[in-house]
Amino acid sequence: MTRAPFLVLLDVDSTLIEDEVIELIADYAGVTAQVTEVTERAMAGELDFEESLRHRVALLKGVSAADVASVVDRVVVTDGVPELVSGVHAAGGYVAAVSGGFHEILDDLAARLDLDRWRANRFEIIEGRLTGRVSGPIIGREAKRDTLLEWADELGVDPSRTIAIGDGANDLGMMSAAGLSIAFDAKPVVREQAHVSLPDRDMRQVLHVLGLAG
Repeated sequence: MTRAPFLVLLDVDSTLIEDEVIELIADYAGVTAQVTEVTERAMAGELDFEESLRHRVALLKGVSAADVASVVDRVVVTDGVPELVSGVHAAGGYVAAVSGGFHEILDDLAARLDLDRWRANRFEIIEGRLTGRVSGPIIGREAKRDTLLEWADELGVDPSRTIAIGDGANDLGMMSAAGLSIAFDAKPVVREQAHVSLPDRDMRQVLHVLGLAG
């Protein structure tokens, strides 16, 4: 008998990885403190995510594309992510990531982790440098929700068999649409609204929640 497919959709910054990528890039512009403050307020739900992202990206104007690419080597994958991916795949599920961060970092990371789908924002880059603007629509709260439903439909997964994992306020859209929402070392506003809250930074916990641990 074939098991029904399911989809695990993860946020990236501070969930799939230990870092906030935009803060790592901010190091090259000398604006880390300013970017960190805005990030924390946006994740706590104090600021509109899209507005806050535009503001933070504007602070990065002039950073070279080469410096952005080098950030990939500084990113630390959260403990247990490879085991989560292999465990979900072994059970006939899919693992995907949707990020308010950037494709310039996520593309390499997602390929290495063997994710099935991924989506993020893109920097506008002209003549090898960031312009301080985002290219295309911003991936925020509603876009994350729409992505979960779009991919579930593409993959033949009933929405009730979707699992959304995140830590910040911009994850609440996809978490509200998912069959199961998991707050991962999350902000209070996210813990309050999630079905399950996991305080420890180990993705193996998710396998236990899903009944997939050996």
